[in-house]
Amino acid sequence: MPGRNKTIILTQKQERELCRRCLSLSALKNAPVLTDTVICADCIKAMALMPAESVDLLIADPPYNMYKDFGKVKFTPSDRETYLEYTLAWLTQAKRLLKPTASVYVCCDWRSSSVIEEALSQFFTVRSRITWQREKGRGAKANWKNSMEDIWYATLSDDFTFDLDAVKQRRRVKAPYREGGKAKDWREENGVKLRDTCPSNFWDDICVPYWSMAENTEHPTQKPEKLIAKLILASSREGDTVFDPFLGSGTTAVTAKKLKRHYIGIECEKRWCADSIYRLDAAENDPSIQGYEGGVFWERNSDPGDMK
Repeated sequence: MPGRNKTIILTQKQERELCRRCLSLSALKNAPVLTDTVICADCIKAMALMPAESVDLLIADPPYNMYKDFGKVKFTPSDRETYLEYTLAWLTQAKRLLKPTASVYVCCDWRSSSVIEEALSQFFTVRSRITWQREKGRGAKANWKNSMEDIWYATLSDDFTFDLDAVKQRRRVKAPYREGGKAKDWREENGVKLRDTCPSNFWDDICVPYWSMAENTEHPTQKPEKLIAKLILASSREGDTVFDPFLGSGTTAVTAKKLKRHYIGIECEKRWCADSIYRLDAAENDPSIQGYEGGVFWERNSDPGDMK
């Protein structure tokens, strides 16, 4: 609808101007400081030039092992061994950049999930598989609709950050339990019974970006800021450095900035690099994250104003 579509669509002139603020591969070789930076280059080549043990948190959303048109770059599916080889290649470079206390999250779908877990287990301690419901996708006449994706969680050592209180979800209490006549593990605000619950590894509160959301871009595999915010808040502290070698349209960098972390992102296509810079600029004036307010995550499609 006119006036309501907030999708970020840049002109070619805007793309060129914004891309000038990205770091090229040649400039990366002589960069004195590498923080709060978007690098426009092949990620494996760029990671080889980055300083070792400089990253606190790795969040990666590599191409899934399926056909996807990213613009100038097109990814086509391969056999399992080839995709495993590709995954090991970029993970080898990424591991070198991690501090001993670093955590790792890698996104995937059901086809590539087992390969990602196998590759991660060669370098890290794999701790969990998060499955999130994206509630989007085409139906199928002879198969189940694919509306779930995975994120594998791993750490480099047994010394790592995990802030449970930072990622609790606020839910309505449907069957409140009382002890001695008093509320137990819940409270009532403005007539609404609420509980801040511990997060599980199944997330059903995520809303995929769409046309009326300010974070929405034309990137074909854009992840929601709310999704990435959970990973950042759980596994890093303010001032830490968050790294994404497959930055896409910038969600990891933008969310890290909004949550007062430093960021480094690599993206090979100029169009998406420009989107990243545009969104980073917008975050200066609007640090809000849809679905995250008051230090807690809210249920999908809920209005925090109605639940306070």
